[in-house]
Formats: sequence, C-alpha cells, structure tokens
Amino acid sequence: MSLDSVTQSVDEAVSGFFEPIAKWLGEVVFYTVPVGGTDLPLIVAWLVVAGLVFTGWFGLVQLRKFRLAVDVVRGKYDEEGSTGEVNHFQALTAAVSGTVGLGNIAGVAVAVSIGGPGATFWMILCGLLGMATKFVEVTLGVKYREVHPDGTVSGGPMHYLPKGLTERFGKNGKILGKVLAVLASFLILFFGLFGGNLFQVNQSYAQLVSVTGGEDGALGSSAGALFFGILIAALVGIVLLGGIRSIANVTSRLVPAMAGIYIVACLIVILANITAVPDAVTSIVEGAFNPEGVAGGVLGALIIGFKRAAFSNEAGLGSAPIAHSAVRTKHPASEGLVALLEPFIDTVVVCTMTALTIVIANPASWGEARAGEDIGGVTITSDAFETVLPWFPYILTVAVLLFAVSTVLTWGYYGLKSWTYLFGRSRASEVTYKVVYTVFAVAGSLLTLQTLIDMADAFLFTLAVINIIGLYLLAPVVKRELRTFLEFVRARDADQNPGKGDDDQEPVKTTV
Repeated sequence: MSLDSVTQSVDEAVSGFFEPIAKWLGEVVFYTVPVGGTDLPLIVAWLVVAGLVFTGWFGLVQLRKFRLAVDVVRGKYDEEGSTGEVNHFQALTAAVSGTVGLGNIAGVAVAVSIGGPGATFWMILCGLLGMATKFVEVTLGVKYREVHPDGTVSGGPMHYLPKGLTERFGKNGKILGKVLAVLASFLILFFGLFGGNLFQVNQSYAQLVSVTGGEDGALGSSAGALFFGILIAALVGIVLLGGIRSIANVTSRLVPAMAGIYIVACLIVILANITAVPDAVTSIVEGAFNPEGVAGGVLGALIIGFKRAAFSNEAGLGSAPIAHSAVRTKHPASEGLVALLEPFIDTVVVCTMTALTIVIANPASWGEARAGEDIGGVTITSDAFETVLPWFPYILTVAVLLFAVSTVLTWGYYGLKSWTYLFGRSRASEVTYKVVYTVFAVAGSLLTLQTLIDMADAFLFTLAVINIIGLYLLAPVVKRELRTFLEFVRARDADQNPGKGDDDQEPVKTTV
C-alpha cells in the first residue's frame, strides 16, 4: 500500500468520525443571527464589544499611549534586575509571529471579495479596537505570571484567571478560576497542535508545491511531502528545545524579515499603480458606507471586515499573553502597552496592505471571486502581485514559509505552557510534548485533517468567551497597574529631563 493511499485513508477515517462533532461545535461557537440582510457571528460581536468596552474604559489607551508603547519597545524604560527571559522587542515579535500568517495573505483576499473594498475600512477599525483588548489581557498575563526556580516563566489565561479571580473574589473565585484554567489549557493545546501546527505546515507545503511544478514537480510526490514535513519538524524541534529564549531569538529576526519582504512587495505594486491609489482609497471609504455592490450592504462589509480582523489578530483569545509573559519587566502594564502594537502591526498594517494591493491591482481573479466564483484567497493575492511582479509567486512562497514556520514555533511554545500546566513541568513531560508536536509537523505535510482544523478554530474562539469574561472581572487590576507604570514613567522622565514635564505621560485620573 502506497503512502498516498495510507494518508488518504487516515484523512477519510478521521473526517468520518469527527465531522459530526466539528459541524455541531462550529454551529454553536460561530452561531449567527440575521442582521440587515446578512449573518452576524455572535463570537465576532463578542470580541468587538470587548474592544469597544476596553477602549472606553481605558480612555483610548491605544491612541493616547501609542508613542509610549514604541518607547517601551525601544528599551527606554528598561530596568536592571527585572525578572523575565526576553526583552520587550523579542516578546512582541514572538507574539506577532503567532498572529501574522496565512490569514493576512489569503483571509484578507476573501474578505474584500465577499465584503467588497469597504470591508477594509471596518477591518482597520476592528484592529484599532483590538489593541485595547490586547493591552488588558497581556497586562494580566505579566501581572499573574509564574516565575520558576530555574528562571523560566509561565503565563497566560491558565495563570491569570485562577490567580486573579482568587485575589478579587476569594474561595468562589478560586474554584471558578481553576476550572477555567484547565479548560483554557486544553483549548489552547488542541488549537496549537492542529491550527497552529498541522494547518500551517499543510498550507505552506501546498504553496511550495504550486511553484515547483505542481503534483508532477520535485515535491509533488508523497516522498517530497514527507521530506518537507521532516525538514520543518527538525527545524521546529531544534528551536523548541531552547524554549522562549531560542524562539524569541529566531522570531526577532524572522518577523521583521518576513514583514519587510511582504510590505516592500505591496509598496512596489502600489507605486507601480500610484495613479490608481486615490480611487482605491475612495472605493474603500465609500464601500464601507455604500450598500451598492456589497454583499449584505453596509452591515455586510462591516461584519466581513470585523470577522477578518478578529480572526487575524486574536485580540481577546488569551493566546498572546503566554508569549508576552516571558518579558523582562517590573511593571506588567509596560508589556500591556507593547502588546497593543500587535493588532496594529497585524491588522492595521499587514492586512490593510494586502487589501490595498488587491484593490489597486484589481486582478481578474478578484472580479471573478466577487461575482461568486470559488477562487482561493492565496490565488487572488498572488495574482494581484503578479500584475506588476511576474515572478512574485516565488517571493510569496518565501513569505508563506516564513509566516508558517514562525507561527508553528510560537504555537509550539503556547502549547508547551498549556501541556505543562495540565501534566506538570517534569523533563519527561516536556520531552513528550515536543516529540508529539514535531510529529504533528510531519503529519501536516501529508494530511489535511480539515475537520480537526475546523474543530481547532471553534475551540480557540470558545476560549475567547472564557477569557473575556475574566478580562471584564479583572479590568480594575489593569487600571491600577497602568497608573503605577505611568507614575514610574513620569518619574523616570523627570530624572532624565529635570525641570521639563511631559504632559503626554500624565497618569490616567479615573476611579476604579
């Protein structure tokens, strides 16, 4: 029996068993209600409302403290002797590597196909709102992280939910927090194995095959797939063994490189069509409010844009605090401010660049997709670049590979922290997880397991329900931490610039 027939049999068997479960779970988690002629997923509304609430609660922190966040990333407010494993920049790139991925390339193309150019406007707005949510959850992640005797750090919803709820609500909070922590760990672990690992390897392999001759090319065979899977697994395994320090060292180089390659390519297409930029921007703004030609009208564009942004930057899902918790700092809110840059980079910059490139280039495949034809998102994005750069599919392949590897690495770390929370931090436990994770990377090049990937998506967004409830309950803690850090910043600035105040760094004068 050939390897192809074995993998096909496994795919069919897994799909046949889990498909009913995945379908039911997806219908529950992504339940939609009809609004203005289109369907609104309640989970998207849940994430957007959280962004609105925290934006108001913290007084537009994502705009007012944006410059301060950049200064913190630059190391302006670093302190000697701070606990942690990585610096602010490394923590940011590690977290960004888990969100910037194939969704920024393919998902955005689908969004502007279904929702029209106007979906881009709402996508940007949702990204801006998500910055406030990310600030809250990451501040809590650092506040309640666990520092182990060997100097390593563990954080995330499995730590701040039980510790924070116990601190605020006593015994009842402790019981609820423990239950939520175990559930959060399981959900993150499951998504890490299937969505953050297997799916990324599978899609990057598919893109590599497409530019190397297809199924008849050098990598089109099952042997080629196995070779690719083993290669990725080996790379991931080596980096994963080094923990967050090793991952951060890789992502701090990989993320700027992959983002740079992609953004430069976008700018080349935009500059080559510079005369079309005003019309493209106009179509994005008008399309956000003009119901003509947009599926579901204004609400359709809004919902598609919000959905793409929410699914892309993961604000409120509780995953990013795991990476950010390893930062070296004495002030939790300092990393919360750094984290608010994450949705800005992921959604406001990278996703918008993709959308603008497609709208400006206006490839034939985009028009066909808007007319209702089933065309893959990667194809639309690739065609948009190909209008100016005929060789771009090769560059896109490099970008996809970089995106995929960085995502696999970061989710490997997220999964490890969930695994050790559930099964302990013994050496045997950690080695077992790393072996399992690398095996899943090999399987990703051979299997699709789309049903389990669909389940993983549903699990991850189930986590958003749990996590955001905790964020609401613990928001007063974040308020205090922000006030404390701003007082530190004002004192540091006063020491460095005696006699010169900084109005921008005034503490937030609000009651808790």
